[in-house]
Amino acid sequence: MKARYFPYYLQFKQPAGTSRGVLTRKETWFLVLEENGKKGIGECGLLRGLSADDRPDYEEKLSWVCANIHLGKDALWKNLMEFPSIQFGIEMAFASLEAENPFELFPSEFTKGLKSIPINGLVWMGDEAFMKQQIEEKLASGFHCIKLKIGAIDFNRELQLLEFIRGNYNEQQIEIRVDANGAFLSKEALFKINQLTGFKIHSIEQPIAKNQHDRMAELCKTTPIPIALDEELIGVFTLEDKEALLQKIKPQYLIFKPSFIGGFRGTQEWISLAQKYNIGWWITSALESNIGLNAIAQFTYLQNNKIPQGLGTGALYTNNFESPLTVQNGQLWYSKNKWDFNLW
Repeated sequence: MKARYFPYYLQFKQPAGTSRGVLTRKETWFLVLEENGKKGIGECGLLRGLSADDRPDYEEKLSWVCANIHLGKDALWKNLMEFPSIQFGIEMAFASLEAENPFELFPSEFTKGLKSIPINGLVWMGDEAFMKQQIEEKLASGFHCIKLKIGAIDFNRELQLLEFIRGNYNEQQIEIRVDANGAFLSKEALFKINQLTGFKIHSIEQPIAKNQHDRMAELCKTTPIPIALDEELIGVFTLEDKEALLQKIKPQYLIFKPSFIGGFRGTQEWISLAQKYNIGWWITSALESNIGLNAIAQFTYLQNNKIPQGLGTGALYTNNFESPLTVQNGQLWYSKNKWDFNLW
């Protein structure tokens, strides 16, 4: 078996605003395996400034993987505990190599085009007019669940945007999730969450920055709106540490980004713990290209989670790869379109 890797830079169609700043491009890495005339592709979805494996030795570790590909998927995965995005890329590449079709990793009714996955519509941070425009576009496109990123503009203006939504659509028509990306100060978080209660919010994602476990546990205990942990899961590598985190914080929901938490296997560990402690959850992408999004979507369908997932980011880029993934009326479908991937 031969292995090689290379970087790829995804260009945003328009700047993507988060509480950490504005993104204009997204760095990702591809891992290609070749054996007996077949090829497999995996995406190592690194996100600078957020991924636990945003380290100076990242490319060096990819080189080590290629030199030691003979060790096999399981041994490599165990040796890469601190590099979750590479763990995911390895899982994806091996599944792609072993599949009859390198892009159909988990054949199902989803990949046959018979069933779809409900997803939320993502509304990016920006000025009031831009965010209002996005909201109206999502609603017109048939989404019944939207995820609104907050924390970048004046909070009172964000409340006005929520008032605009609820003035036109009740909670039966539109489910609203908000994502603060850790933007609230610890001392003001509960006050701000309380201000959101009148808008019938489904959940608030990561209201305060990670690693404030005592305060987050207190918020989860007293919040009027269910809290979902996202960034809090990054860098929690062992099963014991994962369980200890959930026992400490007791969140209402968990959000799983496979690129951040050790791929399919890491996500399965979290799902098992969520079920053990009766915690709700959903899966979301982490700005991967359509290669990574495809793998996450196929895996997600098999988990049989009926609530909207966070898998609608494939159209963000000017230089993404043509794929069968399409969004119709708030549902992600695997259509009959062919892949256009020429970087083998």
